[in-house]
Amino acid sequence: MPRLAPRTHEGAGLTDKARRIIRLNYGFQLLFNLLWWMPVFYAYQKEAGLSDGQIFGIQSIYYVAFCLFEIPTGLIADRIGARNCLRAGAVVMTAANLAPVVSASYTGFLLHFLAIAVGRSLTSGAASAYLYDGLRAEKCGEHYLKAEGTARALGLAAKVVCWPLVGPLMAVAHTAPYVLSAASAAGSLVCAVALPRLAGAEDGARSPGRSTAGRGGGAFLRDAGAALRCVASSRWLGLVMVQGVAVFTLSRICQVNLFQPILLDHGIGEASSGGVLAAMTVAEAVASARPQWLSRRLTPVAWVSLLSLALAGTLAAMTVGGPWLVIALLCLFAAATGFVYPVQRKLVNDAIPANAPRATLLSIESIVDRGVCALAAIAVGAYVSAGHLDTLLLHSALATALLLGAIHLLLRSGVVRHDRAPAGAPTDARAALAADADGQDAGDRLGRAEGARSGPPSDT
Repeated sequence: MPRLAPRTHEGAGLTDKARRIIRLNYGFQLLFNLLWWMPVFYAYQKEAGLSDGQIFGIQSIYYVAFCLFEIPTGLIADRIGARNCLRAGAVVMTAANLAPVVSASYTGFLLHFLAIAVGRSLTSGAASAYLYDGLRAEKCGEHYLKAEGTARALGLAAKVVCWPLVGPLMAVAHTAPYVLSAASAAGSLVCAVALPRLAGAEDGARSPGRSTAGRGGGAFLRDAGAALRCVASSRWLGLVMVQGVAVFTLSRICQVNLFQPILLDHGIGEASSGGVLAAMTVAEAVASARPQWLSRRLTPVAWVSLLSLALAGTLAAMTVGGPWLVIALLCLFAAATGFVYPVQRKLVNDAIPANAPRATLLSIESIVDRGVCALAAIAVGAYVSAGHLDTLLLHSALATALLLGAIHLLLRSGVVRHDRAPAGAPTDARAALAADADGQDAGDRLGRAEGARSGPPSDT
């Protein structure tokens, strides 16, 4: 009778090349995503003379640009391979972070965010794809999930340690957040250059099924058509995706676009914003890693609804609280976001039929997310410019409650029924990675789809 393999310590069974790939991947993901300016970019732009309309207008353009760059950069990735994409993305990100140092103007910040959209589109999913392919080539594929999870944990730890230092560093050198972000991106370039070449994977154009960019574009369009037909034929899938877009938009707009205006409105200066954002990051990370804390007595749909109402309630409560209560509410908001994301993502994956183009559906959903966020950012700019921040928070909470009410009305009336993918349907490993670990398929679109949902400049 076969025995279960004994647990081994970290690194056991890894080749030297696999260890090198994992360690360099840790360095790349940590440094590439370490944006020192994240806690203070709103206040920094205000001090540079930009209006609220200009600041949120740039954010709206960023969301749209990210959508538009996803497909062409995906075709570029197919042509030049994941390792070269990581190098190109790191170069672009280094230049992007220096743009505000060179020109602290509307044009400088606009170029900054457009370049970030390009850089992140180039690397979206490429790091996961390279890690996955590299470990598989070394016959160490079973270490992929642990390596991916550790990379994320290290990245979060770096932000928690570094973000509280931003305020004091700005007191010494005002441009420090952007200079340090550029230095971090340059460090990620060093890691990308040091990555070993993978046999047969360096040039995507020579890989089977990737002979031309046109063929890749045609495949995407065919999959997109099939994905849209799938949504049209399943009201349940469409409803779940709409719910996901609403949750994503609400959480990202608050945690990224409204985070600093809320703090400043309550007298919390930029010197403290890094510490607050670090606390929110810890709260979200702990919650997202503990889905088992949610009782099984409620269905996933019920949990998403309750957690969404919690998000709405915290927004409304911020209009009446003092500074310390607002900080606590922001951390509670982040924790609720951490709980709701895995549940909502599983709902979407469970609702997708087994034979549907899962990667393309997730890509389309992420593009819709960005489009809605772009529209929301324009509305946010109008509210904040008019000095109606509290009204915006109340309206956002009310809109969330109304949407949830409409969803449950459709479910209870029988207009939309809770469909499930066939229980015994075969599920390939890449689909599982898309559901649970930002995975990728052979063309790495699953990784790109999940990477796109990680948010604007917060994971920017």
